[in-house]
Amino acid sequence: MSPLPELPLRLHHNAFVVRDHEANRKFFEDVLGMPLVATWCERLFAKEVQREVSYCHTFFGLADGSALAFFQFADAEMYERSKAAQASRFQHIALKVSQRTFDEIDRRLDVAKIARSQTDHGYCHSLYVNSPDGLRVEFTVDPADVERINALRRADAHAELKRWLGGDHAVNNLDRAHA
Repeated sequence: MSPLPELPLRLHHNAFVVRDHEANRKFFEDVLGMPLVATWCERLFAKEVQREVSYCHTFFGLADGSALAFFQFADAEMYERSKAAQASRFQHIALKVSQRTFDEIDRRLDVAKIARSQTDHGYCHSLYVNSPDGLRVEFTVDPADVERINALRRADAHAELKRWLGGDHAVNNLDRAHA
């Protein structure tokens, strides 16, 4: 199949289920500084529990108009059936930020005494933090030569995938130290 004639324009939102909207709001809005831009209070028939359930759906804005969105159910059973499984460090959402925003988020997390970590991947520098419900959020800053790096990987993306799937697991990220 050929690529779409027009790629999706941007992420609209990425949604997660939380236990406590207020704890989540404090983390995303008060600590990280991402504004609450919409709250929708709704009700639907949930086939998972075979009854009508009430829920609240909140959205925290990003600069391009997209959002991180969260559901909280008034029904404890619906929450238990819908909450995210215990995620590994590899399951996360990554948000591109400027160096200034990266530094400010790091400062805010430090002031709030919230654990975080940083990794230099070579193709980006990342700050990782977990939300109150365990959503792993990554904030990334591109290096100065990001266009060179992106062009290199764009040019060999299919060949590198084929090589790796064929059993050659050699590292191709030479901009990062490996164990």
